[in-house]
Amino acid sequence: MILVTGATGTVGRLALEQLPAGRAVRVLARDPSRVRVPRAGVEVVRAHYGDAAALGRALAGVERALLVTSRVGGQDDLAFLRAAREAGVGQVVKVSAASVADERAQDLITRWQRACEAALTSSGLGWTLLRPRAFMSNALSWAPSVRAEGLVRSLYGHAPNACVHPRDIADVAVLALTEQGHAGRAYTLTGPQSLSAVQQTQQLARALGRRLRFAELEPAQARTALLRRHPAAVVEALLESALRQKAGAKAQVLDTVRALTGRAPRAFGTWAHDHAHAFTPAGPAA
Repeated sequence: MILVTGATGTVGRLALEQLPAGRAVRVLARDPSRVRVPRAGVEVVRAHYGDAAALGRALAGVERALLVTSRVGGQDDLAFLRAAREAGVGQVVKVSAASVADERAQDLITRWQRACEAALTSSGLGWTLLRPRAFMSNALSWAPSVRAEGLVRSLYGHAPNACVHPRDIADVAVLALTEQGHAGRAYTLTGPQSLSAVQQTQQLARALGRRLRFAELEPAQARTALLRRHPAAVVEALLESALRQKAGAKAQVLDTVRALTGRAPRAFGTWAHDHAHAFTPAGPAA
């Protein structure tokens, strides 16, 4: 039995879609009605990280689990791992972040992810760590201004980032959940090239077949925009991370996706083409 968490989010949803039909799969969800079940036979159970009894029931009989958490500074990983040990889970595949491996990264989000990784690797459970660079899908935050104004606004427009296609992360997650040989491994995942926000805007414009403008935000403007969506402490961590990107800390391209899957990682232009509908005036809200 494979358990998938985060199935209403980007990587969890894609991993769930790509798991082989012959495998028994269970989904843990706070709100099962939000889970898009890809095939018959996938079991969806209601549970959350704060409910130990429900976690225990969800993990009963599970051999491998995909762990995705997002509450920065929270104890969700610890609660899940405690329940997983009690249930006899064999291996946990955790989605973490590439910055964990950079000792210069000391922002709140990275320190939290390091602590979560340490909790897993010292838990006695089998483990695999997935450390992706920024998701290409983060560009969906530009969709409202692209639809309304033909404009992308971003901080540090020429700062490079080897962003990765979420489907590549999900592909590697599925391998770790279904194959042998991935226990005790940490995989840093990047896209095929390092791109700045300006370059992403150019590629998005080509995918849309329309001209787009780029406007670089000042740090104060970026802080104001981010505060509409995130707690203040998380915003400061994101701004600190952006400064590291400006200094080139996120530019390295690695061949991990190709080495594991046997094919090249997907390019940002591919992602933009596949999600062009989200940036058109009739497209869905990001």
